[in-house]
Amino acid sequence: MPGFEQLSFITIAWVALVLALSGIVQGALGLGFPILATPMIAAVTDMRTAVILVLLPCVATTVTNIVMSGPFLHTLRRYWFMPLCMFAGAGMGARLFVAYPQFPYALLLAGVIALYLYLNHLGGIEWAFVARHRVAAGVGFGLLAGLSEGSANIAAPPLLMYLLSLNVDRTAFVQILNLCFTVGKPTQMAILTLEGGVTWTQWAVTLPFAVIATGATIVGINRRDAIDAKTYRRWLLRLLFVIALVLVIQYALGAG
Repeated sequence: MPGFEQLSFITIAWVALVLALSGIVQGALGLGFPILATPMIAAVTDMRTAVILVLLPCVATTVTNIVMSGPFLHTLRRYWFMPLCMFAGAGMGARLFVAYPQFPYALLLAGVIALYLYLNHLGGIEWAFVARHRVAAGVGFGLLAGLSEGSANIAAPPLLMYLLSLNVDRTAFVQILNLCFTVGKPTQMAILTLEGGVTWTQWAVTLPFAVIATGATIVGINRRDAIDAKTYRRWLLRLLFVIALVLVIQYALGAG
């Protein structure tokens, strides 16, 4: 196993705590699990082990969000193209990463987030063209999310920019996000299994963590309706800021 046998009891307890806290955030906001859990676990293990430990719990929290957010067929019929565009974009992003591995993809994404937050601060983020051309804009943002997933291993920022500008209701917001998320992580799991040397036994070791993350996600989902719309949007913008900060730190540590 990739370092699992060397994990101490304290490390395992830390992983469980991190996954529980990240699951609550994922349930309350509809996103945030991998960007919060991965760096905190990588701080006490290594990045490869952290990715493996987080992946199956991340899939579990995503499915839980979709199932517990209510009927989603209407949302799927209206936004069916988003997961497909993200899948296509992820393929292009992965190829870009292979061809130009030294390009600062994470830093570029952090800059885009900073620009978005600055425009939001100025009050000029309500892009009318998104509402007028919902499908065309969704295709563009879906491809951008896939590119971001394939190159910088994070898809949420472009999706947030699209959905916040579109002002969809909270239920559809969470459903669209998690329908898109279901594309990336299972694909990543398949690649790690087929090409990355991770065995089914190793995935099975992470099942208890998936149970912990799922339970915590349910707790977060049950608290979601207690968050008013204004506070919910403010927390999403703050999460975007945290994502940008994490990306900059990861880039700085990698460059160093």
